[in-house]
Amino acid sequence: MEHPHAVSLRQVLSELKTDRAGGLTETEAAKRLREAGPNVLEQPPGKSLAARLWEQIQDPMIVVLLAAAVLSVVSSGDWVDAVIILLIVVVNSVISIMQENSAEKALAALQQMAAPQATVIRGGRQLRLDTALLVPGDILRLEAGDYVPADARLLECAGLKADESAITGESVPVDKAAVERLPPDTPLGDRRNMVIGSTVLTAGRGVAVVTGTGMDTEVGHIAAMLLRQEKGDTPLQRKMAEISKTLSFLCLGVCAVMFGVGLLQGKELLSMLLIAVSLAVAAIPEGLPAIVTIVLALGVQRMAEHHAIVKKLPAVETLGCASVICSDKTGTLTRNKMTVETLWTLAADSRPLAWQIGCLCSDVGEGKQGTLTGDPTETAIVEGAAREGIPKFQLDKEQPRLAEIPFDADRKLMSTIHPRPNGGVRIMVKGGPDVLLRRCRWVQRTGRLSMNGDVRKEILAVNDRMAGRALRVLGLAYRDLPAVPGRMDSQTVEQDLTFVGLVGMMDPPRKEVKAAVTACHLAGIRPVMITGDHRTTAVAIAKELGIFRKGDFALTGAELDFMPPELFAQQVQQCTVYARVSPEHKLRIVSALQEGGNVVAMTGDGVNDAPALKAADIGCAMGITGTEVAKGAADMILTDDNFSTIVKAVEQGRGIYANIQKAIQYLLSCNIGEILTIFLATVFNFHQMPLIPVQLLWLNLVTDSLPALALGVEPVEEGVMELPPRRADEGIFSGGAGFSIAWQGVLVGLATLGAYFLGEYVLSDPAHASQTANTMAFATLTISQLFHAYDVRSSHHSIFEIGFFTNPAMTQAFLAGLALQLAVLLLPPLRAVFSVALMGGAEWVTVLALAIMPTVVCETVKWGRKKRRVPRRKLSRTT
Repeated sequence: MEHPHAVSLRQVLSELKTDRAGGLTETEAAKRLREAGPNVLEQPPGKSLAARLWEQIQDPMIVVLLAAAVLSVVSSGDWVDAVIILLIVVVNSVISIMQENSAEKALAALQQMAAPQATVIRGGRQLRLDTALLVPGDILRLEAGDYVPADARLLECAGLKADESAITGESVPVDKAAVERLPPDTPLGDRRNMVIGSTVLTAGRGVAVVTGTGMDTEVGHIAAMLLRQEKGDTPLQRKMAEISKTLSFLCLGVCAVMFGVGLLQGKELLSMLLIAVSLAVAAIPEGLPAIVTIVLALGVQRMAEHHAIVKKLPAVETLGCASVICSDKTGTLTRNKMTVETLWTLAADSRPLAWQIGCLCSDVGEGKQGTLTGDPTETAIVEGAAREGIPKFQLDKEQPRLAEIPFDADRKLMSTIHPRPNGGVRIMVKGGPDVLLRRCRWVQRTGRLSMNGDVRKEILAVNDRMAGRALRVLGLAYRDLPAVPGRMDSQTVEQDLTFVGLVGMMDPPRKEVKAAVTACHLAGIRPVMITGDHRTTAVAIAKELGIFRKGDFALTGAELDFMPPELFAQQVQQCTVYARVSPEHKLRIVSALQEGGNVVAMTGDGVNDAPALKAADIGCAMGITGTEVAKGAADMILTDDNFSTIVKAVEQGRGIYANIQKAIQYLLSCNIGEILTIFLATVFNFHQMPLIPVQLLWLNLVTDSLPALALGVEPVEEGVMELPPRRADEGIFSGGAGFSIAWQGVLVGLATLGAYFLGEYVLSDPAHASQTANTMAFATLTISQLFHAYDVRSSHHSIFEIGFFTNPAMTQAFLAGLALQLAVLLLPPLRAVFSVALMGGAEWVTVLALAIMPTVVCETVKWGRKKRRVPRRKLSRTT
């Protein structure tokens, strides 16, 4: 049924063809169940494990890796490299498949939110039915504590309140009323005459007619958005795919050219084939996916220490290029706990009386371990009174409740009656200040005085100031009578009141969030508030936190509905507060920001946030207050529900991306050195290759693993949050990184060829010149790459500035690699396996001098750059 909130009750019952008193007949209900289907959410069709694996294997990088594994076995019979490559493939495939399951988990969690049974009137009888059997037209009986089993229009209710925060984002329970009709464009959070499926009733009772079941409910609309929404690749995944494809085919092309040149020069076919295949295995960056995966996994561990649990590895890096953080207000930017901010009374000595009225005129109870249960606004008053030494539960014993008129959304008042110590009774009243003032004849000010126009203006002015600060304001008043009135109605009880004061409450901002917002602005990240609360409240909180600044503006969901896409595409870049929004609005906001070139991080805790969480580049769900639906759709879970944790995670993400970039730079520059050595030896027709196949494979093991991994755990540089976020389309080789990789690789290659030349023609005995030259080239290439890892630790700062031992993993990797290489060069059994000669003192000095030459050049270049520029910031490193 379309817009059930906007038509009369008579029309609702007529369109649904149901009886208000007796409900549907069993025959009619069974017919509708066949037509509409069960009251459950649609689940996505599942893929078989084999189908998912096949999709992973078709990835170009995976194909190249598998080819490299085959080439490794064919060229040398070495199964170690092949097993390692296959493990890389398996790990990457498992991670990808796990990511695909996230949407299914989110939808399953949505389904679990449904109540197992509901109280229904059918055929004139009250029944308890499984919620899956509900159909449109069923009459529901609802009570406090019930989960609402489907969307329904209220026919009658008394004191009914619903916690709709998971669906609408409304921070406090919503008062419901069986009003005749509301405007068709009424926002979901303001539809007082409706109850929403999967929400919780916190107070009162009611009767309602089901208007939508299954996928036709508000939760069903959210499930449909989740089913339609597909998660795109992260910036890193797109870049890695491009790099892997380009470099793999480039390496294979160079090897093919080298193989062809060798044949034209008359070299043996088998010898050239082995050299080409070995070089391909060494040059193809098959370790790159593993390195990136491990670096991201280590980043996950580091983020966990900062209260951020990352579910999907690529999300770690995506955070680093976030340019917008869209955040829910309640619980993320605020404490999600109503707190009394101010209590104002006309007379200072009236404060105890005001607190007594607030405590006694409330339904707050005592839960386990001394916790308070009840409405958040009433709980806030009770806690505020306790802080001033006025305990509610002691007051309840001394002045027990004799009678009451419950709160009603139409009259906006609640009254309770209690005995007075000196006889008679006192009526305690709290409610909306405007309504309450109209019923007040007196004011409590140095005794009891008559209410006059000046006093009324003073009270209204204070109320306006409180409301302007986004406080939820309640008025407090009382009336003394000799006995409990015979008629307990508003006209009899809630008249001739004495006004006492105003109490202002709010869900206060978290103390640490303001500093985090400042850090966002400094880092070029725009924080945006998206909330189900009203505009006034949202803007006030946003101003206090620094989110809403001069030149910004706020939009409501209703305004978004009438805004053309072209206009919204322009305004989305300046709007920092969105209020009273629906799940569709949140999804539209995220999509518009992405279309504008932003990388969007989205936080949320409710069911209504799930589609936007899934659509965002990085979805962050709340771990404490978050629903399982939100957690299932998100990439990351914040265990402390804190906005500042996201900012810390962004800092870690930027550092992790920098480390991945360093690892890539190291691997590729080393590979270029290897390719250049063999390629030039082939082109210039050396009588033998500087390196033999087994040595190339050994290089692949020693230099492509431990040092690259050590670069992945480099500490994050302090100051990364003072830089603007990088663009999503910015390449790995931007900012001169590609040029650095090239010239550093050339340095490594030239050092290796220099060692070979000196060994062949200058230093060695002519009888053993070839083996000595080969050994010197092998040793120089390996050791120079180990030294080069230190060069890559920072592209701008000298190793002497950052410190040799500030990354213990690098020290360990260097020593381990050096020990392995020395074992090959010095131990007779290993020398025989790798066909190396025992070098003398002159050869060792030459090897070490050439091996450290690239590092000396890199340090000189950094020194020259530093002299030419003014330092932007002092380098400091943190863990």
